[in-house]
Amino acid sequence: MPRPRSLTPGQISAAALTVIDRDGLAALSMRTVAKELGLSTMALYRYVRDREELERLVVELVLGAVDTEPPPPGASWRARVEVMVRRLRDTVGAHPSVVPLTLTHRHRSPGVLRWSETVLAILTEAGFAGEQRVVALRGLLAYVIGAIQLEHLGPLAGEGTVAVSALPPDEFPYMSETARHARNVSAEQEFIGGLTVLLRGLRPAPGPARPTRG
Repeated sequence: MPRPRSLTPGQISAAALTVIDRDGLAALSMRTVAKELGLSTMALYRYVRDREELERLVVELVLGAVDTEPPPPGASWRARVEVMVRRLRDTVGAHPSVVPLTLTHRHRSPGVLRWSETVLAILTEAGFAGEQRVVALRGLLAYVIGAIQLEHLGPLAGEGTVAVSALPPDEFPYMSETARHARNVSAEQEFIGGLTVLLRGLRPAPGPARPTRG
């Protein structure tokens, strides 16, 4: 048997991501990734221990592409946070099936850690501190993750909205009317509208801001 060719982590993670994008997260396995690479399953074990390591490689491939540079300091803190949230949504939204993996492996991903560090710096400069800063960061992450899943698993342009709009108005007056309006809301409008509401509700506690990082 010829010796298996040398593979880089980038090649393995790209093959795993291809499997997920094409066939869904449930299809990810050592066998399917090996097949994508043109290897036997046993040959892939020379490079990767198990599916969990494959997952971590995929998460870093996706999240490592997020631009984590701080936005220009001249804008308001809300505008700067919006830039960071948009970057995360645009990058991860290109691979929506990976979203569950970002939750599982976020604490091991340098990409998401760098993104969070930049957002925390912006929040700190705005006057957020302590538990309030924790809640603000978690709220932003929860929003962008949930928004991506809604956009791809339950879009307003999908059959669910049509079905809700056809509910009997005497029994579901608000649901049916709201769904009729929802059919005209684009995914971008929905995302930015929700983010605007969230950012308006985030306010630092009164008092002096904590020192920023050096």
